[in-house]
Amino acid sequence: MRWLLYAASVLVFLAGFQLTVFTEQTDTYFAWFVSPPITAAFLGAAYWAAVPVEVLAAREATWAKARIAVPAIWLFTTLTLIVTLVHFDRFHFSSPNSSAQAAAWFWLGIYAGVPFAMLVIGLLQLRTPGGDPPRGPPAPMWMRITVLVQGGGMLAFGVGLLLVPTIVGSAWPWTLTPLTARAIGAWFVGIGFAAFHANRENDFLRIRPLAGGYIAFAVLQFVAVARYAGDVNWSAPAAWVYLAFLGSILPVGLFAWLGRRRPGMQ
Repeated sequence: MRWLLYAASVLVFLAGFQLTVFTEQTDTYFAWFVSPPITAAFLGAAYWAAVPVEVLAAREATWAKARIAVPAIWLFTTLTLIVTLVHFDRFHFSSPNSSAQAAAWFWLGIYAGVPFAMLVIGLLQLRTPGGDPPRGPPAPMWMRITVLVQGGGMLAFGVGLLLVPTIVGSAWPWTLTPLTARAIGAWFVGIGFAAFHANRENDFLRIRPLAGGYIAFAVLQFVAVARYAGDVNWSAPAAWVYLAFLGSILPVGLFAWLGRRRPGMQ
C-alpha cells in the first residue's frame, strides 16, 4: 500500500503538470481536449492537491494514520474510469497527434489498473494483523460541523454533476461540457467522501494527509481562478459562492494541520 500511494503521487503529479503547464495545449499533450482553459487549470490544481495527500499517507508508520487517503482515492479513480468509458469518443485514442494518443492510452491504463490494484492491496491491508493505536487529539465541534457541511455540499454537487451534468453544470461559474462536468464531479465526490471519513476518524493525527490536501486544493484553485479570471462569469452568484467555498476550505485545512500540534485542544 505504501508503494502504491507513492506511485499514485507520481501519477497525479504528472497529470497536474500536463494540465497546469500545458493548460492551453490539452489537444496536444493531454488525454482529451479540455476547454475552456480554466477547467484544465481546475483539474490540474486538483491533481496537484492530491500529491500531499498520497505522499503524507505513504510516509505514515501506521495504517490508522494513512487510511484517510485510500477509500477516497479508490472512489475517485473508479468514478473517473466510468466517466472515461461513458465519454470514450472524446478521448484522443485515435488522434493523429502521437503525444495526445499516447496520453489517452496511458490515461486509460492508469484508470483501469489503479482501482483494481488499490482494491486488492486494500483487502490485503485490512487482513494484516494488528489494531489501531489510541486516538490522538479530537477536532473541536465547530470544525467537525464545518467539515460535514463542506463534505455534504461536495458530495451532493459532485453526484449531480455525474448524473445530470448539463443541468447541474449550468450552475457552475464557467462553461462546462458533460465530460468536464463529470470529471469535476468525480473530484468533488472523492474529496467529499474524504471529508466524511475525516469526521469519522475525529483525530488530528489521522487526518494529517487530508489537511495537507485541503490547503493545497484551496491555494491552487485560487491560483487557477486568478490565471483565467476572464473565463469566469462574475455576474453569476455561483462565482462568489465558489470563492467563498474555497475560502472556507483553506482555514479548515490550516487549522487541521496546525491544531494537531496542540494535544490539549478540545
